[in-house]
Parts: sequence; C-alpha cells; structure tokens
Amino acid sequence: MPPYDDWNKIDDEEDEELQDLSIYEGKRDVILFCIDCSPSMLELYDDPVYEDAKTCHLFTALDAAMQIEKKKVIVGPNDSVGILLFNTSRKSDLTRAQGSEIKRNTYIYQPISMMSAPKIQELMQLLEAAREDPSELRKEFPPLEGKRVPMGDVFTSCNWVLRDGAPKVASKRVFLITDEADPHSGPGSRQLITSARTTLIDLTQAGVSVEPFFISTPDKPFNVDLFYSSVLLPNTLAEDEDLETDPSVLPESISISRIEDLLSQMRFHEIPKRAQSSIPFHLAEGFTIGVKGYGLVTKQTKGTYKYFVDMGDRMEVVTSRTVYVDEDREAEVERNKIVYGMDLGATAASRGEEEEESSAPSVGRAGKNGQRVFYTADEVKAFTTLGLEPGIKLLGFKDRSELLFEDNVKHSYFIYPDEMAYSGSKRTFSALLKSMLKKDKIGLVLSLNRRNSSPSFCALVPQAEKADEGGWNDPAGFHLIPLPFADDIRAAPIEEACRASDKLKKSARAWIDKLSVKNGAYPPDSYPNPALAFHNAQLQASAFREEYDPESFDDLTEPKYEMIYKRAGQLIKSWKEDLAHDESANMVVATTGSKRKADVNVDEAEIRSKHEAGALGKLRVDQLKDFLKSKGIAISGKKADLVDRVSGWLDTN
Repeated sequence: MPPYDDWNKIDDEEDEELQDLSIYEGKRDVILFCIDCSPSMLELYDDPVYEDAKTCHLFTALDAAMQIEKKKVIVGPNDSVGILLFNTSRKSDLTRAQGSEIKRNTYIYQPISMMSAPKIQELMQLLEAAREDPSELRKEFPPLEGKRVPMGDVFTSCNWVLRDGAPKVASKRVFLITDEADPHSGPGSRQLITSARTTLIDLTQAGVSVEPFFISTPDKPFNVDLFYSSVLLPNTLAEDEDLETDPSVLPESISISRIEDLLSQMRFHEIPKRAQSSIPFHLAEGFTIGVKGYGLVTKQTKGTYKYFVDMGDRMEVVTSRTVYVDEDREAEVERNKIVYGMDLGATAASRGEEEEESSAPSVGRAGKNGQRVFYTADEVKAFTTLGLEPGIKLLGFKDRSELLFEDNVKHSYFIYPDEMAYSGSKRTFSALLKSMLKKDKIGLVLSLNRRNSSPSFCALVPQAEKADEGGWNDPAGFHLIPLPFADDIRAAPIEEACRASDKLKKSARAWIDKLSVKNGAYPPDSYPNPALAFHNAQLQASAFREEYDPESFDDLTEPKYEMIYKRAGQLIKSWKEDLAHDESANMVVATTGSKRKADVNVDEAEIRSKHEAGALGKLRVDQLKDFLKSKGIAISGKKADLVDRVSGWLDTN
C-alpha cells in the first residue's frame, strides 16, 4: 500500500481531466509556416552578419523555420512542422495530388509531418546553397509576377494542409510571414477582404490559430490598417461595441521592424498556450461564466527518455504500462480493488503485528487499536476535494492594499474568459476586470482547479493590458493567487544584526546601479539553463550525425567579467576599502551551538562481532530495532525479545 505521502498521487488514468480536451489544448503541437514568396520578399540586400554577402527576407524566414525545426526535434519530437509558400509560380505533383482545394500559386515545400533529421537537413542544404548563390531561392521558388494570390485562397490551402497532415488532437497554428500590408489594393478589394475573413473564420473553427509576423522596413513600412486589421480576428477583451467603433484590432507593434528579430519573435510564440484547466466561474447564484487557467511559470527539464526493443531489422519504441501485482497470489490486481491507508509508524505497526493472528484488518471506517483503516480511491479523492465540484466561487472583494507580499507563497494561475463554455463570458469578464481596476479592489474566491486537487482560498488580482515597443507584454486578465493557511507562514526569528553605515550603503549603491539589468526586465529566453543547453546541443549533433566540440559551447549565464570590471571595477574596489575600514566588519555575532543527535546506525559487522562475543545485550534498544527493521523482522517486544530475534537471524544467516 502506498504511504500517506502518496495519497495525492493516485493515478488518474480513468479520471476525467479538467483540461479542455478539444483540439486547442492537445498534447502535440503543429506549426505550419506560411511564407510569402513575392518579389519584395526575394529582393536582395546586404547581409547584416556576413560581409560581402547578400540575403533576402525569404532566406531569413526559412532560416528561422529551420532553427525552430532543429529545436523541435530535441524538445518536441512528437510535434509536427510544415512549410507552405504562396505567391510563387512553382508547381509540384504533391500539390495536385492533395486535391483541388490546394489553390494555385501555393506550393507545399514540406508537408505536415513529425520532426526528423533528413527533413531538416534538406532545408539546411537549400539554405547553404542560397548563401553561396543568393539567386538560388529565386530559381527554386520563382515569384508570381504582376498579381498576388488572394489571402482567402492562402487560408483555404492552409486549412487543407493541416486537415490532411495534422493529428486531430493537437494545437494547430499558422505562422504567417509577409511584408505586403495591402495584398488586395486593386478593384474588388472589398470582396477579397470578405472572402479572406470568411475563410479565416473557417480555419479558426477547425481549431487553427493564425499568428502573424509582419516584416516592416524603412523603405516599405507595414500598416496593418490597410488590410489585416479587417481580416484577422480580434484577440483582446474589448467589447463588441468597441470593435464596431474601432475596427483596428491589431496594434502596430506586431510588425517586425528588424528582420533579424524574426527568430526571437517566433521563439516567443513557439510554445503553444495550453490551458491547465477549463472550469466555471460562479459570480453569484445562477450567474456563471467560463474561464481557462494558464500556468505562468514552468520548470524546463530534459525530454523523457524512451525504451526501444530490437526487432532484428528495426527498432521499435516499447509501450510501457503500470501493473499492480498481489505478492501472495502473484496475480494482477484490478485497479478498482486497490485500497489506500496511512502508515501509522513503528509503534502502532508493532502493536498491529501482535494482534495480527487474532483478527485481520477489515476494510472500513473503524478498526481495532493499532490497525490501519483503508479507503478506496474515490473516498480518498472525496477527502481532498471536500466534496466540491471543480470551479471558482466569488466570495467577496477587498482593498488591494490588504493583499500582503508574504501572501504569495505559490505560483499564481492566470485566468482568461472561455467564450466556448458560456456565451457572454468575455463581456462579463471584461466588465468585472474594468470595475475592479477602477475601484482598486481584489477578489476573494474559493477555487478548485482539478478533481484530484484540494480546494483553496485565492486572491483574484486584476491586471490591465500593458503594451511596450516590442509587442503585447502583459495581457488583460486575473491572477489567481493561492492564499496561505495559518501554518504556511511562520514568523522569522528576530536577532540582532549589524547595520551598515550610510557611507557604506552609498558606496555599495554606486556599483550596484552600474550592474543593474536594463529596464528592470529579465528575459529568460536569452539565458537558457546551461546544463539543458549543453545536453540539447549534444543531442542535436547526434541527431544530425555531426561531431560536437564541447569547447564550442557558450554558457550565456556565465558572468561577463571584463564588462563588469570595465563598468564597476573601480567602484567595487572603493567599496571594499570602505568595508575594510568600517567598524561593523570586525563585529562577530555570538551563536549558540546546537545539540547533535546521537548516531543510531550500527553496521552488520559490528553486530556480528557482538554476537560472537555474547555481548548483544550491550547494544541499545534503538540500535537493535534499527537492525531488525533493515532485515524486515518485527521490532515489537522487550529488549530480551529483540536480542533473541537478532541472535536467531545471525545464526541462520
């Protein structure tokens, strides 16, 4: 039976998960790069990295797609990626074989498929050839001259490519890359805009989201109001009336002013936003909206390893499953017959062994003194959830000033309205958010996010939408902060400490200001975990059958000592001198020693020597029990009983 600590870790294979099982939050990720091949995308300009070299926007887009694929093959081998080019006159048999819905002047360079090294190497070879001969891409993908493919046809082709190649349960996204702000500027533009928006709605209803990457240059600025603000669907909490008065729902900041930033922007959108929970939000009796919960902090770990079996001519992945076996009958136990109980410790266990012969433990709510009480999995889950159904219940409001810093002891969840669950959720959610921001209030709620979790009181903290020059930084929504129980926060011991003088503080502040992070922001993507990065670099070299040089690894978290010395070297020296002459530097805080616990462990060789000398009685009771417990022998009874058991085991072994 599992110990008490494992009660909250009951396998929930048959449990109804609280995640939305729709195609929006699938475990797999599918990305279709939809790249424009118009003449402006193939126009050559000086490469900003390599001297005496030419490049183009299409090369940069394909290179960014290749970098994403190389990363996916390590961190997401089950994900799928494809590349669709439009506004090109190249034709392929694959396009005709896919069906008539793959529109003309759209070319499938890479169909939707799982990551593989040969697939990425093919793209790498194309980019190498294009780097040596800048006109290679124009030869490979000749642009469509004099006209453009209607965006409605582009979205239709994307729909069919994803429908035929992507798994049904997956998060499907289209990365749209173009530098043309007004693709339908001629006659009939209104009809083309309507057609594009209609086909985009069809694409969205099929579970596909479109994430644009608009390339803007000084010579050709990108104005989203010309076309895309009327086509792409809104992604804000604005109410319907606001959208009618202001049709521009896309900010100018989504345009990429520097083509070199394309890869960094893609990496920001690379990880799909999967909801951890989809639950109702009860605002009052009979007044409910739907919300989705998202985790803001995730620990990045190494990919899960797999077992393979050699089939002779091929290697296949081993399918693993967990089976519980009864040791006495040596037979598999059905999951619904497994019961759970709490470990009562050595004393109670020993008392239970003495009474084991008289009466066996019964499965129920009460047992004899010293015996464990067992419960079914459903009963254990009822204990953890207190009989509540998953959801969030609004209890009231408080002033924001009443939320203390030390109340945030766990990672918060970010909740966002779910219009698919309850109609009108977005409008109601937006009204509540605006009202709480205006009155500077926070909410107090009772939350149960999943069926196998415990309910907790949480603070509902509103967050207004905040934008910066690089794009939408903070979306509008609520932070759900679990509030601590009384025993979660303990007062720190108050001890006397040395206080630095004002001169020493000023001296330290001088060099700290010189080494502070710009804008007070820390971009985690810019400083990856060096252990994971080193591990992934070796995996990548192994996947592409390349030699890996460990000396070439660059640890981005390593401090830049030369820059530190250049900026604050003299200031740090001055601070050290002030610290050496400060009176508090020579003060020592007296501390009391702690009592060390006696060592109980005794090795088997020493006990054997005591046994041979007939001196087992000189050992302490706790030492005898510790030895018997390590051998799986009962530890009940007096010291003489313990000595007899130890002696009997040593005689037979």
